[in-house]
Order: sequence, then C-alpha cells, then structure tokens
Amino acid sequence: MDYRILGRTGLKVSAFGVGGGGPSRLGQRYEKSEADSVTIIKEALDSGVNFIDTAEAYGTESIVGQAIKGLDRDLVVLSTKKGVNQQSTPADVQAGLETSLKNLGVDYIDIYHLHGVITEDYDYLLNEIVPVLQSMQAAGKIGYIGITERFHADPQHAMLQRALQDNVWDVMMVGFNILNQSARERVFAQTIQQDIGVLIMFAVRAAFSKPERLRELLDKLIAEGKVDPALLDEGDALGFALDGDGGAVSLADAAYRFCLYEPGTHVILSGTGNPAHLRENLQSFERPALPLATLDRLQAIFKQVDTVSGQ
Repeated sequence: MDYRILGRTGLKVSAFGVGGGGPSRLGQRYEKSEADSVTIIKEALDSGVNFIDTAEAYGTESIVGQAIKGLDRDLVVLSTKKGVNQQSTPADVQAGLETSLKNLGVDYIDIYHLHGVITEDYDYLLNEIVPVLQSMQAAGKIGYIGITERFHADPQHAMLQRALQDNVWDVMMVGFNILNQSARERVFAQTIQQDIGVLIMFAVRAAFSKPERLRELLDKLIAEGKVDPALLDEGDALGFALDGDGGAVSLADAAYRFCLYEPGTHVILSGTGNPAHLRENLQSFERPALPLATLDRLQAIFKQVDTVSGQ
C-alpha cells in the first residue's frame, strides 16, 4: 500500500481510502447486512488501508464504528462530515459532532468536514460555523477542518475556488476523474501551493462501469463541442486506455490509476459492498501509472470538459 502525507495535517494516510458514501454506501443501498459492511472495512484495513471516510448523511458512521472497535486509535484516520447550509446553527454543528463521535465510538475525529457546500452558503458558513469548528478543534474533538464540494451540482469547482481564498481549510474533498479534469488547474494548483490535503471523490462513477452511460455522456460532450470525436477510438471510445504494455485491465482500473498518480492528490476514495470488487480496486492501487501516451491522450480528449461529474 502506498502511503502519503496529507498536506499540512502531517497525517500519514493510505492512498486508498474506504468511502462510506457513494452509490453503494458500503453495500447498505443493496440490502447488505451491517455485518457484511463491517467485513468490507475490516478486509480493507487488513490490506493496509488506514483511511476511512463517512458522513452523517450516509448512515454508515455506526458501521465504521463497529469495524474499528478495539483497534489502536492511532492506526486509523477517520474523516466524517456534517451537512450544512444557511439555516445551520452553531448548536446544530456541535450536536452533529457529538452524534458522530458517539456513532464512531471515538473521542476525536481526525478530519471533520462541512459537507457538500455550495457557493451561496459559503460566506455564512465561514463567518458563523467555522469559528465553532475551531473551538471544537481547540477542545481536542477535531484534529483538522475540511470542506467538500457538491460536485454533481458544481462540476466547475466554483465553491472550492472561493474557499481557497481563506486559510482555514486543512483538507478538501474534490471531484476529479478522467471525464472532468478541471480541478487540475482550478483547485490542485492552489492546494499544492497551500499544502492542503486532497481527498478525491468521483474517481469512478457510473460512466466507468456502465458502457451505455459512458456513451451517453460522450455523445452529450461531443454535441456541446467539448470533445473531438476524432480523438476517440471507433466502437470502444476509450479502448486505447486498455491497450499496450502497462495499459489498464478495465476502465475502472484506468480511472483509479489516473487519479492515483495525479500531482496534488493524496487519498482516492473507493466504496463498495462487494468483497471481490474491493480486492479488484485494491489491485488497481498496486499498479503503476498509466503509460504517458495514454495520459496525454486522455488529457487531450477531455481538456475542455467541466460540465459533467461522471455520474
């Protein structure tokens, strides 16, 4: 397992992060038992993963708590999130933190994020809620303060570009994938400079596992003039990523490796409720970067795209 320092937090984190949200929510959306979901997390931990992300809204905090019960607290880095808007009060956030601590069965949370923030709410949250986070940090209940974007609604990263103007965020969760690489210039250039930890979400979504969804999105982007169809393979549009020495074994494999080796990224989140799928994903993190020719072509194809999330 590859480990990295999560920016200015100094935390040593696995490049693979267990994601407790996404379409699966550790299998809970597919009627898996809580015991099944706990087993998934434990297998990831046994494989060297030490980073787990969840959120109040996901309903998986207590599952994470079960999975880490009895473990040395220093061996796992926990990230969770509180959904907020302009109606959120300091008391709401304080209560949310206490509930998360109870669900996770811990005394402190390594990274506590404001979840899915939109630009319209940002200034209110900065002025009214961030001081509450800072006080909870001073009390030892939060290690570091984070913020996550609502990528499907803000694929151009407007909120994060605003947030980068304020030196209060230790960690940011960013939407980034093969189809929408706009964070490279709009976010990563600044997070690298400010030494902000970066968690990647949406590395793999429906477009990378469902050929019909990928074709639908590509047709949309071609119609909008954002993708040149001449750069795509006939038939299997991104099939070139699977060709040649060092090529990917699947489009999902290519997607994870594309994000894993992108400068400025630290943890790539991956969520599943299927043990075999977990092992496949873990294998992607053991493989080298995609061939340079493949990376260059993927960047050329999608360099103008900033309107889709890959969902």
